[in-house]
Amino acid sequence: MNIAESNSSIGLTTISRTMASLAVGVVHTLERAVVGDGRMRTARGNAWEAVCADRARADRRAELDRLVAELTAARADATRPQRERQPVG
Repeated sequence: MNIAESNSSIGLTTISRTMASLAVGVVHTLERAVVGDGRMRTARGNAWEAVCADRARADRRAELDRLVAELTAARADATRPQRERQPVG
C-alpha cells in the first residue's frame, strides 16, 4: 500500500462532515436571502432575547409573590376574631 492509495479513500465521517458543512452553508445563505442581513439571528441577539425573557419571568414571579402576600394578609385578617379588628375608643 502506498501513500497515494491511503489518502484517496473517503470515509463515512468525511462524507458526513462534508454534507453537514454544505447544509449549514445552504441554510445560512437561505436565511440571509429570506430575512435579510439586518434581521439575521446572531449570538448577541440570542443573548439579549434570553436576558429579556429572564427579566420578564422575574417580573411575573415578583407580581405573583406580591399577590400571594396580599391574599395571605387578607386571609389572616379575615380569620382574626371580630374584637381584635375593631379599635377601642
